[in-house]
Amino acid sequence: MAYLLDTSILGRLANSADASHSIATLAVTKLHDRGELLHICPQDLIEFRNVATRPRANNGLGLDGSVAETIAAQFESLFPLLPEGPDIFPVWKTLVRDHAVHGKQVHDARLVAVCHVYRISHVLTFNVSHFTRLSTTEPGLVVESPITS
Repeated sequence: MAYLLDTSILGRLANSADASHSIATLAVTKLHDRGELLHICPQDLIEFRNVATRPRANNGLGLDGSVAETIAAQFESLFPLLPEGPDIFPVWKTLVRDHAVHGKQVHDARLVAVCHVYRISHVLTFNVSHFTRLSTTEPGLVVESPITS
């Protein structure tokens, strides 16, 4: 099976002080050991840069840009990067229209669109509720929490 890793996973993998770091690490390790294909996409890295360089006082990691870039490069070396493509936008547009998606969840809808375009069957996220209503659109998507993986 193929998985897309949500930014919520990457953020915890990068932050060993996070209470959920070990949960994210264990889930990714278990999936890898089972032979699952674990992917990331450019949006994951864009969102990661946002979280990584945002001050800790604003729910970020407070990292310097060069440190964030080094960690992002490590993610790119560990997980295949799905390319941006022109097919993603129309799928995203349909998802946000059909599910009346607003606000920050437009980003989650875009990750679902990436999954649909690249036939990724699963998304691993700490934010299961953000993806649940979008997961029913054909071809469907299995939303998994690292807590239960």
